[in-house]
Amino acid sequence: MHVQIFTTGGTIDKVYFDAKSEYEVGESTVRDILEEANVTVSFEVERLFQKDSLDLTDADRDRIARRVREAETEQVLVTHGTDTMVLSARALQDDGDDAPDKTVVFTGSLHPARFQRSDAVFNVGFAMAAAQTLPHGVYLAMNGRIFTPGEARKNHEANRFEVT
Repeated sequence: MHVQIFTTGGTIDKVYFDAKSEYEVGESTVRDILEEANVTVSFEVERLFQKDSLDLTDADRDRIARRVREAETEQVLVTHGTDTMVLSARALQDDGDDAPDKTVVFTGSLHPARFQRSDAVFNVGFAMAAAQTLPHGVYLAMNGRIFTPGEARKNHEANRFEVT
């Protein structure tokens, strides 16, 4: 089994510079997370973007969908910013006849992976397992739960994902 991983940026890859919360989206941490966890499943990481998800456009979502469809493996993981992750997953799921015949799992984090107390490591590992075990479809793996794009929403006040 081989998992194709596409990175798009988001909080998971943010680097903060000062107390005023000045940041930029840095290099993806997903490879480091998986290697540090001694993951032995074959995977490849491809960076699509290095953007905050609020800066992603419909053209960017189209590119995500195209690369997922083009992937030669049936297991795909997409790291994504949490603010618009549901939109990107829905765009891929609602792609009509071109919806991928793959298992596609979106994940991200509510705190940067570079922070000591982050949900990033757990979410990436959880999403990696989900990509290997779920049937074909589009999913979100956040907060220890699996969601479908049509039922998921980010609760900003509680800082978690939940069913709509």
